[in-house]
Amino acid sequence: MSEEQLDCALDLMRRMPPPQIEDNLANLLDLVPDLTERLLSSVDQPLKVAHDKASGKDYLLCDYNRDGDSYRSPWSNNYDPPLRDGAAPSAELRAVEVEMNDAFNIYRDMYFEGGVSSVYCWDLEAGSWASVILIKKTQDYSKKGQPMKGTWDSIHVVEVTEGKKSSHYKLTSTVMLSIETETPTAGLVSLSGSLSRQAEQDAPADKNNTHVMNIGRMVEDLEIKMRTTIETIYFGKTKDIVNELRTIQGVKVLQQQKDAQKTIGASIK
Repeated sequence: MSEEQLDCALDLMRRMPPPQIEDNLANLLDLVPDLTERLLSSVDQPLKVAHDKASGKDYLLCDYNRDGDSYRSPWSNNYDPPLRDGAAPSAELRAVEVEMNDAFNIYRDMYFEGGVSSVYCWDLEAGSWASVILIKKTQDYSKKGQPMKGTWDSIHVVEVTEGKKSSHYKLTSTVMLSIETETPTAGLVSLSGSLSRQAEQDAPADKNNTHVMNIGRMVEDLEIKMRTTIETIYFGKTKDIVNELRTIQGVKVLQQQKDAQKTIGASIK
């Protein structure tokens, strides 16, 4: 019965408005508290920002760096609130985590020109491990007199299986985008949604092609493809629908344009 409940709960969450996902998830957890852990690990939520006092840097909160009610910082490797026996990667994997945080901090600055990024790694079975790359960018132009604000959340989960000659990488990426604008003429307009894609590849992991480099290329390629999909398909389709529902020009102007087109067409024949 729990599996059926989980499927129904996830199906219900997919039909809820994305801006209200946190409130709807909280209400759903009140109805089925037995599914709390599984729902929290299965439903992507907008990323939250916390501050690491030890390092003086911000980091992102998610289910992958949570242990109970505490969250681990990728910069100091400490939990807040403090937790003695909190889950942490092995020493070797922690070194990879530090390197990935430095690399994706540069990636975030180049592509997003701001925001916050965090990378967390954890050990799996022998010869395999996983990591999650988080990026959040919030822009609010309302403070500058322009009625628009938006948020971009990227969640990239990578599973790595190491081999003798090459390693296998499985990437699952999710992008959550929310845009809101309000003007006296148009009123409040909110556009939001999420997109998920997967990619897999085998690549050698050595001094010339480290795990960080291989994962970085995969994340970069897939995120660019997802951004293009959002821009050309989803925004483009929305624009076409709006133009079909309401035109900017009046009926008389449109009729004059049609008459002019007919006149030009007749003269060409």
